[in-house]
Amino acid sequence: MPPVLVFAKLTVQEASRRRLLIALMILTLIVVGISAWGFNKITTVPRSDGSLPSHTEVVLISSQLLIFVVFMYSGVLALSAAVVAAPLISSEVESGMLLSMLARPVRRSEVVIGKWLGLAVLVAIYAVGSAALELAAVDWATGYFPPHPVELVVYVGLEGLALLSLGLMLSTRFSGITGGVIALVAWLMAWIGGIVGDIGTGLQNQAVESVGIISRLFLPTDGLWRGAVNAMEPDVVLAQLRAAGTFGRANPFAALDPPPFAFLMWVVVWFSVMLGLSIWSFRTREI
Repeated sequence: MPPVLVFAKLTVQEASRRRLLIALMILTLIVVGISAWGFNKITTVPRSDGSLPSHTEVVLISSQLLIFVVFMYSGVLALSAAVVAAPLISSEVESGMLLSMLARPVRRSEVVIGKWLGLAVLVAIYAVGSAALELAAVDWATGYFPPHPVELVVYVGLEGLALLSLGLMLSTRFSGITGGVIALVAWLMAWIGGIVGDIGTGLQNQAVESVGIISRLFLPTDGLWRGAVNAMEPDVVLAQLRAAGTFGRANPFAALDPPPFAFLMWVVVWFSVMLGLSIWSFRTREI
């Protein structure tokens, strides 16, 4: 087996040994159960006049509540990826475990790529599994299903991979706690920067709007989140947002359009640069 795949397998086994997957699975099942009960109330609780909500009203309410629920999932996925990746290399350097591995004919780049692949598999499994359970629960409770479920899973998964890549890069230079804190703060600042940029769009202020653009270039998580939001918006909601003009864009939980092609190309470049920086940083570090 190639060394890259060996390190990927060991990374998955280590995460399983720490019972991370079991903990996330249990918490996800609890959230899915509670959210299914909550979504079911949308169709059964009568309005003030005693009548039940119409299908259009159920779609509107369900689509907006689903966005908030998915935001929680994306946050859990991104933060878990950052926290797990941040000590991935630094902890083994501090314990001396990597000395025995690198004493064999193993390249440092193979260590970095293998560990990234291992965690990327876990991120993909959680993104697909949690999305399938939650969407099935919402469909059962309300009959609503987002218009673009595949794009939704892809964007949420990429958001987790972005934090994974950042955390792994920081792990080559900083301790686990320091790298994890930096990654979490970066994720939060990118989200705030996106909100500021949306406010600038609503006010038609180019200078303020550029804050969001710059933040998405440094860390594309907010732009990927907006792609997930757009994948969940039904046509009736998009029509209302477009009717609101520029103020319809000044909302962190709304997205009129999918991410532009140029941004998606930048995401590919960003991942390549981040992985390249991780390899270079680890190669130049003394162990």
